[in-house]
Amino acid sequence: MQRDLFTDLLKWKNSASRKPLVLQGARQVGKTYLLREFGATEFKHCVYLNFEQDNLLAQFFEHTLDPIKILDNLSLYLDLQIKPEQTLIIFDEVQECPRALNSLKYFQEQAPEYHIAAAGSLLGVKLINKAGFPVGKVNFLDLFPLSFMEFLNALGKEKLRTYLEDLNNADPIPEPLHQELLNLLRRYMMVGGMPEAVLKFIETNDLNEVRKIQYEILRAYDLDFAKHAPKAEIMRISQVWQSIPRQLAKENSKFVFNVVREGARGRDYELALQWLLEAGLILKSYNLTTPQLPFPAFGDTNAFKVFMLDVGLLAAMCQIPLKLVAIDQQLFLNEFNGAITENYVAQSLSKQRHSLYYWTSAATAEVDFIVEFGGNIYPLGVKSGTSKRKKSLQIYATKYNPELLLRVSSLNLKLDGKVCNLPLYLCSQFARFL
Repeated sequence: MQRDLFTDLLKWKNSASRKPLVLQGARQVGKTYLLREFGATEFKHCVYLNFEQDNLLAQFFEHTLDPIKILDNLSLYLDLQIKPEQTLIIFDEVQECPRALNSLKYFQEQAPEYHIAAAGSLLGVKLINKAGFPVGKVNFLDLFPLSFMEFLNALGKEKLRTYLEDLNNADPIPEPLHQELLNLLRRYMMVGGMPEAVLKFIETNDLNEVRKIQYEILRAYDLDFAKHAPKAEIMRISQVWQSIPRQLAKENSKFVFNVVREGARGRDYELALQWLLEAGLILKSYNLTTPQLPFPAFGDTNAFKVFMLDVGLLAAMCQIPLKLVAIDQQLFLNEFNGAITENYVAQSLSKQRHSLYYWTSAATAEVDFIVEFGGNIYPLGVKSGTSKRKKSLQIYATKYNPELLLRVSSLNLKLDGKVCNLPLYLCSQFARFL
C-alpha cells in the first residue's frame, strides 16, 4: 500500500546530514510494513530486528553500545551481511529494549555510514521522556493513518488524486467529478485510514467487514491501556477515551471533564490526556484567545477540543449506521452534529504538520480552525452540510479583517469575494490555493 511518507524516507536515506531515524506513530498505522517495504525496494539488504518477537536480541546491547561490536555480533547471530550504505537496519518494537534505542546515539557519532531506522508502539509514552534517550542524535518522522489522498491511491483512483493536486485555480470542479469525490469521501469517513481497515475494504467492498476490523483495533487499544499505562491511570485513560464521541457530539465540542465523569476535575485527568496524546491516539486543538503569532503564546491550554487519530475509528466508536453511506450526503455529514466531519478536517490539518487551534467570541461565534501559512493567519470554518451560513467567519472578518476566509463544506470549489469555499475532499490542499 503506497504511503506518502515513502518520499520522506528517500530524502532521509540520501541526506548528507542523516542521523538514525525514529519513526513514530500510533499502533497499527503501518510503521513496520512501511519500513520493510522501504528496505526491500531501496536497499540491497534489509536486516529486520524485532525486540518483542526475539527477546534474545536485547542481550547484544547489555554489555556494550559500541556500534561495530553490536553489528558484528548481530551479523553472526542472524547469518546476514550488514554493509554500510547498502543495508537498512530496522529496530522494531524498540521500546522493549531501551538500550537499543540508546545505542542510536553511538551509531550517529561513531558509525554514521549505517542506515538505521527504529520504530515501536507507544514510543512517546514509554521512552522519549526517560533518561538515556538519544536527544539530538536522531531524526524523527511521524506516520499517520492514510489520508483521503492516500485512500484514493489505495482504491486505484490515482488519476483523480493527480487531478486534484494539479488544480491551479478556484474554478468549480465538473459536477460529475465533484459528486464522485463526495461519494468516495463518505466511504473514507467510514473506513478511515488504518491500513488493515483500508485493505479489508479493498478486498471485500463490505463496510460490515471493515467495521469488524475497526472494533478489533479499538479492542487492541483498550488492551494497551491495561498493559502499558501506569496502573493508577488505566481507568482514567479509558474514561477519557470512551468519552470522546460524547464530547464531539455536543453542540459546543470543547472538552468538558464533567462528560468524562460527573464531578470530574481537570487536574485528575491531565496525565490520562497526556498519555493518550503521547501514544498518538488523540489530537488536541486549543482555544486561541487572540489570533496572533506565535499561536502557542495566545492559546488557552485550559480550553481545548479532543479529536481521535482516525475518522473511521471515531465512526465505529459512534456506531454511525453504515447505511448512511448510501443515503443523502447532507444527512451523512450532519450525523452526530458534524463530529465526523470536524474530526476529518482536524486529522487532515495535523497530517500537514499544522498545530490545531480554534477561536471563539463569547457565545456568538466559533471558527473551527485557525491556521497559519506564510506568516499570515486564516480562519477555516467547517460546515458539515450544504448550508451557506458564514456567520462565525463574518464575525471574525469584521473583528480581524483577514485577507481571505476559508470554508470547507460539501459545496463545490468557489471563490466568493473574500470567502474561498473548498470541498471537504480538498481540505488537505488549502495551502496551494492560498
